[in-house]
Amino acid sequence: MTSQTKIQTPAAPRSCSSLMSTVRATNLVLPEIEVHLAGSSIDGQLVLNLRTTLVDPVVKVELMGRGYLRWLEEENPEREYDKSTACTNQVVYISEATNFHIEDGWLDSGVHTFDFHFSLPPNIPSTFISKVGSISYLVQGTCSSRQIVLAKEERCLLSQGTGDHRRHMKDIAPLVVEVRKDVVYFCCFSHGSVILRISLEKRVFCPGETIVFMTDIANRTCKYVRKVIFAIYSIVLYRGFSSRGEQRSLEERSEVTRLESQTDTAPFEAMRVTSALVLPTPMPVTSTLKENKIMAFRYELVGTSDITCATSTIVGRVPIII
Repeated sequence: MTSQTKIQTPAAPRSCSSLMSTVRATNLVLPEIEVHLAGSSIDGQLVLNLRTTLVDPVVKVELMGRGYLRWLEEENPEREYDKSTACTNQVVYISEATNFHIEDGWLDSGVHTFDFHFSLPPNIPSTFISKVGSISYLVQGTCSSRQIVLAKEERCLLSQGTGDHRRHMKDIAPLVVEVRKDVVYFCCFSHGSVILRISLEKRVFCPGETIVFMTDIANRTCKYVRKVIFAIYSIVLYRGFSSRGEQRSLEERSEVTRLESQTDTAPFEAMRVTSALVLPTPMPVTSTLKENKIMAFRYELVGTSDITCATSTIVGRVPIII
C-alpha cells in the first residue's frame, strides 16, 4: 500500500456524482510476460490517482479464470419446421481476490500504489477461443466507496497449460504412418498408385516447439505429384447441457497451422521431403473431459496431396500429443 503520509482529515460525505469524479486514473501494472505458464506467479500493482480525498474506500484485485461454451442444436431433425435449443456449459478454473486494508478508512488525494501477488494453479487449461467455447483469464482491479464502483480496470492474461507429461512418456517412441492410394485416370484408362509415408522421431510435443518430420513419396503413376499440404488439426470435444438438463456433446475440427510443400515428384519416381511446422503458444494441451471439465483436446498431423488429372486425393493422418 502507499507509504504517503496522511496530513488531512477525511472530507464530509459527498454525493454520488462527486464520488465518481474522485478517481482521476487507475492502472494495473503486470509483468511483461506474453504467456503465463500454469503454476507460475503473478506479481503486480494497482495504481490509483485520486483527485480528492476518498472516504471508506474498498480497493480490491481479483484473478479470474472461466470456461464457457454454447452451441445450437436441432431438437427434432425429422420435423418440417426448424426448432433449435441452446446447449451450454460453464466452469470456474480460478477465482481469487486480494482486499487491501486501508489505514484509518480513508485515502488522501494523490497517487497510491497497492502491491498484489497471485499464483496460477498448476492444472489450469490454456487460454482458448473458438466459435463454440472459450477459456479466458483476467486480472481485475476495482476501487469502490459506499457500494459504488468508482473505477475498474481489467487486463486479460494468456495462460499456457502444462498437462501431465508423465502420462504420455510411453508415447515418445518414433512414429511412422504409411498410406496408399490407387489411382485411375479416366482420360486414358490407366492405373497407378501413390504411397505417402510420414515419419516422426517422436509424437509428444510442447506448445511453441517445432515439429520436424520426413515424408517419402512413391509416385507409381504417369503424372507428377506436384505438392503436399501439411497441417496440424485440433479436434475439440465439447460437453454441454440442453435447456432440459440433458447432456449433449459436439465435436469441432479446426486447423492450427499449415505448410504447403512443392514436391514435383516425377512419374515412377520417389522423393523424400523434410518439413517443419511451428506450434503456436499458447495452445491447449492434449486432454480429456475429466481434466478440462467441459472440453477435451486431441491433435493430428495431416498430409494431403491431390493427384494431377485424377479425381483422387491421398491423405495421411498422424496422431500427435501436445
